[in-house]
Amino acid sequence: MINYKQLHHFWTVARAGGIVRGAERSGLAPQTLSGQIATLETELGVSLFKRQGRGLALTDTGRVALDYAEEIFRLGDELEEAIRSRASGRAVPFRVGVADVVPKTIAWLLLAPSMTLAEPMRIVCREGKFDALLGELAIHKLDVVLADGPMPPNMDVRGYSHKLSESTIGFFAAPGLAASLNSDFPHSLNGAPLLLPGSEAAVRGPLLRWLDAAGLKPHIVGEFDDSALMRAFAEAGAGIFPSALAVGEQLCRQDAMVHLGTAEDVVETYYAISVERRLTHPAVRAISAAANERRQPD
Repeated sequence: MINYKQLHHFWTVARAGGIVRGAERSGLAPQTLSGQIATLETELGVSLFKRQGRGLALTDTGRVALDYAEEIFRLGDELEEAIRSRASGRAVPFRVGVADVVPKTIAWLLLAPSMTLAEPMRIVCREGKFDALLGELAIHKLDVVLADGPMPPNMDVRGYSHKLSESTIGFFAAPGLAASLNSDFPHSLNGAPLLLPGSEAAVRGPLLRWLDAAGLKPHIVGEFDDSALMRAFAEAGAGIFPSALAVGEQLCRQDAMVHLGTAEDVVETYYAISVERRLTHPAVRAISAAANERRQPD
């Protein structure tokens, strides 16, 4: 079995960028750290570091080992926090980043299963730009990020995308605006005021392509990075807006919006992005299990 104390010494040195800085952080002598890492390398039969100038650099194997060490010690921190919370009766924190392009109603639907667990949870939601949230996820300030797309392949952040839900896109308008349009959807969109999600929204491109393929030329009067702000403009009658049909009934019932029609070929997909391949946080497992259940055929 791997010696986790030695692995922790390796992890400390790798994150610090060298033996001396690692010794300063750990309070151990440089010779002790160096000896522990050498023992670990002997046990594993590999080299984890190589000489680079006057310092050390990770080998390819060392980078793989560091990835696993990051996950192992993050889980250790979560275990300690969960046990202490349970022992003291405190709620376990569930730290969620929600990309600002994800509609708030969708975020609630996806996160709702985490609020019904027998184990008390304290959900902490942070909203922001996708890239910034991934940065917080990478340094374990967040347990999961909700987004409208998977982990970008060009990001220098290790993460895993877990598909939660997908929904066809519909078009909605306030009653006054809806009454002024003809009922021949989608041609009723021609020349009509339209609100669009901003350039960072994954659904924007498919929407524009759908409009172009149908020969439709609406009058784009606004673009919004924040889905809640776009919805507020729509409720005020400023324009038609696209939204996932998963929340269409709520839009019509609670907000008195009118469903004009559906873009059958445009689908928005939502993901939970985590730093772990296998989900371990009970709240993340709950939302993933609920999503899998929703996707099962009747």
